[in-house]
Amino acid sequence: MKILLVEDDKGIARFVKKGLLENSFSVDVAFDGEDGLFLATHRNYELIILDIMLPKMDGLEILKRVRGIGVQTPVVCLTVKDAERDIVQGLNLGADDYISKPFSFNELLARIRAILRRGKGGSTLSRIQIANLILEVDGHRVYRDKAKIELTPKEYALLEYFMRHLGQIITRTMISENIWDYHFDSATNIIDVHVSHLRNKIDKNFEPKLLHTVKGVGYVLEERD
Repeated sequence: MKILLVEDDKGIARFVKKGLLENSFSVDVAFDGEDGLFLATHRNYELIILDIMLPKMDGLEILKRVRGIGVQTPVVCLTVKDAERDIVQGLNLGADDYISKPFSFNELLARIRAILRRGKGGSTLSRIQIANLILEVDGHRVYRDKAKIELTPKEYALLEYFMRHLGQIITRTMISENIWDYHFDSATNIIDVHVSHLRNKIDKNFEPKLLHTVKGVGYVLEERD
């Protein structure tokens, strides 16, 4: 799942991005309002974390413009402590939640997960299974034939993306846009390397084989006869 973080404080941005990456989110970061607006209106995200006080364009103006053109991506606003006026204005403009600085990352993560669950009709799949491969979303746990499989955050993000699109051919472009950030160089073979590592972990010692290469196109996760 991909998140846009718009935050001019580079220390906070690094802290939040690191935590999100460790929880298998993909993150784009903008350090001013103009870049934040551009990314919010030109790329697809599951959620936007939006600071209110930003250079070049404040967060409330970004929110107003984003909602004005019909973008309904969930937004969590970051505000200074007790900035009630900004909180009320943000909620009125269409923000889904807010969190006051300073904040704990665990609180932010809980807010994000709650919003993402609401965005999927009040609930989201907490367990996805294909054949004997099981992914437990809430705990980020993966099992194959009852054996627990240890994955890196990026491998987990890849697997969750594949499992949410079972039977669908996933191109390298789709992977780069949803798993890596917008600075990613798609000309490298890093995607193939990560998919190869993932395949070794979930398929090498198990049957049936589930992760297949579609030559010249991409990959597909499916059970084949």
